Amino acid sequence: MTKTSKIFMATCKEGRKYLLETEAKAVCMEYDIPVTKFKLAKNEAEAVKFADAIGYPVVLKIVSPDIIHKSDVGGVLVGLKNAGGVRKGYNLIMKNVKKHNEKAGIVGILVQEMAPSSTEVIVGTIKDPQFGQTLMFGLGGIFVEVLKDVTFRIAPVTADEAREMISEVKAYPLLKGYRGMPPADIDAIVKILLSTSKLVMEHDEIKELDLNPIMVYRKGAKTVDARIILE
Repeated sequence: MTKTSKIFMATCKEGRKYLLETEAKAVCMEYDIPVTKFKLAKNEAEAVKFADAIGYPVVLKIVSPDIIHKSDVGGVLVGLKNAGGVRKGYNLIMKNVKKHNEKAGIVGILVQEMAPSSTEVIVGTIKDPQFGQTLMFGLGGIFVEVLKDVTFRIAPVTADEAREMISEVKAYPLLKGYRGMPPADIDAIVKILLSTSKLVMEHDEIKELDLNPIMVYRKGAKTVDARIILE
């Protein structure tokens, strides 16, 4: 049995549909979807230890089956530059979460590398009742939130279809490099689309998947946040 299958079985056994972010990123890693470096800290000392090992600046995020929208409850802190900031941040997040829901089950706090700013893209899937697993691609920020600049394909997709998806978005010139912006690694995006397609085809129990944002660089890419919902 694969690691992904074990994670999905354990999630269902606990009566959850949402994977914890640590679980979602573990699934990504098994399918060669690049993610930012991370460790799950169970206490303040571990948070500092992991931050030192990962390298500053870091991001802290609450990991709880009872907290879905982490930012809304003060469960996310970014740009922490030293051990003192991590200590204060760890305790502040715990205080914020308990204030929001004192009965929330807390697994720990995710210590994650802060990916350098770059071109942001989104890869997602949704299981359509008629067409089955459907793959989505778009640029991040205003392009997806306001302009709805996204494109879709029914999974599975080929490498050529993945490239077509990328080229179809209106903001495609930004990926090629525009007015001083460095070109994005299109091959890296293609690989993520193919890996995501493979994941949902091998695990039809996935209802929704969001990799958002994915930071794409001149060479390579890193998934910052990952969300998976099961049927």
